[in-house]
Amino acid sequence: MIKILISACLLGERVRYHGGDAALSDAILDRWRREGRLVPFCPEVAGGLSVPRPPAEIQGAGGPAVLDGTARVVTSGGADVTEAFRAGARAALEAAVREGARIAVLKDASPSCGSRTIYDGTFAGRRRPGAGVTAALLAERQVRVFNEDELEAAQRCVTELENAE
Repeated sequence: MIKILISACLLGERVRYHGGDAALSDAILDRWRREGRLVPFCPEVAGGLSVPRPPAEIQGAGGPAVLDGTARVVTSGGADVTEAFRAGARAALEAAVREGARIAVLKDASPSCGSRTIYDGTFAGRRRPGAGVTAALLAERQVRVFNEDELEAAQRCVTELENAE
């Protein structure tokens, strides 16, 4: 069975920076839950950050640049939290490998989990194309990454992978 690493906040866990969640209600997600496919994970908490915590954004580039050391993740107060984001990404990859998750569904726009967009690093609420630190590391290691608006595409990927086995 194909396992799916999923942002814990999408399952209703109150792990987001503001102490809330981003719970989804969707038939595909309900089916995956019943089938035992889901591997809930919050890379920011796994990286050692608290709930709640100050908002953070990637400055200078995106997740790949954070991974290679050419960009940083900072809080709205200016604290450098880059290493916590890197540690959380590594922990997410370890969880995916351990559980055999070949697909991830992650919360878009997050500096960790964003797969299509991230905030631009100015704390002005502007998004730009890009990937967060965890999404970038997972994609680099051949885990297919989708966001919360791409559940149908993720389901098609599950079906394709299972048909290929």
